[in-house]
Amino acid sequence: MDVLVIGGGPAGRALAAACVRARLSTALLDPEPDKPWPNTYAVWRDEVPDLPAEAIAARPRGTLAAGRSRRWLDREYLIVDNAGLRRWLSDDRVQEVAGSSTRVVNRPHDCVVHLRDGGTLTAGIAVDARGARAEGGGTEQTAFGVVLPASQAVRIVPADTAVFMDWRGAAAVDPSFLYAVPLGNGRVLVEETSLAARPGVALSVLSARLGHRLSAAGIDAHGLPSERVRIPLDLPLPRRGRIVPFGAAAALVHPATGYSIAASLALAPRVADAVGEYLRTGPQAAARAAHAALWPARAVAVHAMRRYALHSLRRLPPRRVPDFFDQFFALPPHSQRAFTSAREDPAAVAAAMARLFAAAPWRLRAALVR
Repeated sequence: MDVLVIGGGPAGRALAAACVRARLSTALLDPEPDKPWPNTYAVWRDEVPDLPAEAIAARPRGTLAAGRSRRWLDREYLIVDNAGLRRWLSDDRVQEVAGSSTRVVNRPHDCVVHLRDGGTLTAGIAVDARGARAEGGGTEQTAFGVVLPASQAVRIVPADTAVFMDWRGAAAVDPSFLYAVPLGNGRVLVEETSLAARPGVALSVLSARLGHRLSAAGIDAHGLPSERVRIPLDLPLPRRGRIVPFGAAAALVHPATGYSIAASLALAPRVADAVGEYLRTGPQAAARAAHAALWPARAVAVHAMRRYALHSLRRLPPRRVPDFFDQFFALPPHSQRAFTSAREDPAAVAAAMARLFAAAPWRLRAALVR
């Protein structure tokens, strides 16, 4: 085959489908190709404008955010239907293989992928879409959540509303916020989330905080479905090599928010086209073209600024974190959108960061400078 994508999550499936559309014979390798994706995904509608209705589990009537006060965001937030997203991203022309790779051996004109069961697969180029590898003690976003009946969730969040983040009542040490989204079918996910900590805040701590929130509202969460989240942040750019990284493995995780799905969906066709154009020249040329498509100079500059913002946030005194987000959510929608979504517009991202700093009260400015 031309391309072997290793990893069958949303990023891997998006790239595999894009490769066959680029007329590349493609296979997808995953230990359990048909296993449902367990996590809850969400995207901003303007990031994925062509997302079909079958891939949308819920379309909240509004999106709420809060530092110390509440603000409605002028941006549509969508909760993904994982089964529908999988169907949308799947292509019958992609050959699915159940198995795990142990190593990839590069040869002059192709590569051989060795499998755990002793078999091998040969491809022109291999893509690693297995996600980011967490390093012990690294900066992480962690969350613990439960799925509530909507009739109970209204005790702590407005009905049919996405609570993007609510920092009110954040702990004095390792502060966390409330995240809540409707899932459809009368269900609501509520999560206690640590935005970024090094090392990540323990899930047991977040579980206890969420339990306290729910108990204060008279909600018994015992026996309800739960969700656990651990996302490595502050990922360095991938090294150039014969194996092409993609998705979180390519550091497409936003350093300050933890989001990566929209970036992976948007970049899949670009990377597939780059591989298709240069694979006839050789796997080295195809890998270089794919890396250039993933990380042009403007995207590298934005990534560096977002990592800087992450470091500043992580070092803020806990009592200043809600103040920071009061200022961020007071920015005009285009400035908020630039920081969260403008992956290749360093001028817009820098302007948003400068605008926040200029509007911040002097105590917050002093904390950011320190």
